[in-house]
Amino acid sequence: MSLTLRDATADDIPAITALYGREVVHGSATFELDPPTPAEMAQRFAAVQRLGLPWLTAEIDGAFAGYAYTSPFRTRPAYRYGVEGSIYIEEAARGRGVGRALLEALIERTREMSLRHVIAAISDSETSAASIGLHGALGFREIGVYRQVGWKFERWLDVTLMQLDLAPGGEPPDGPGLDLVSSLA
Repeated sequence: MSLTLRDATADDIPAITALYGREVVHGSATFELDPPTPAEMAQRFAAVQRLGLPWLTAEIDGAFAGYAYTSPFRTRPAYRYGVEGSIYIEEAARGRGVGRALLEALIERTREMSLRHVIAAISDSETSAASIGLHGALGFREIGVYRQVGWKFERWLDVTLMQLDLAPGGEPPDGPGLDLVSSLA
């Protein structure tokens, strides 16, 4: 097996949209109810790129296996040092190290940007236990659970929040953080 990670490009949007759309329709890792169109996914991709944040694609033996990206944790300027990570893996690629490789790369890229926190919001799904375990293995700690916060598939769903502190000593930031003001204009 040859696993390759690379920066996602516009050419990846159809595969990204298809994977995410399947999760919207059949899964609960996202609380969206209607799959976004390729045009909407392209807008989301462009918004992440405008901020200089990573959006990565994984391939196994040259075939699309999943993707991961970071986005602003919140849009108020005081939150400019935190991002939320999102990872989606093709069903056939699960359990093959793709999620770990993507998450490790996201952490490293976030660290290189002098950002401070990576947040994970992991909703009840068939893969949530594995996701919580992976995040914990890479240093994330559970910081809380939103109980019964999402209603999908005729049931209430919880969201487990996990956080990785890249500067746990509380030192002042050594960079400007994300430009959340002009990126929203």
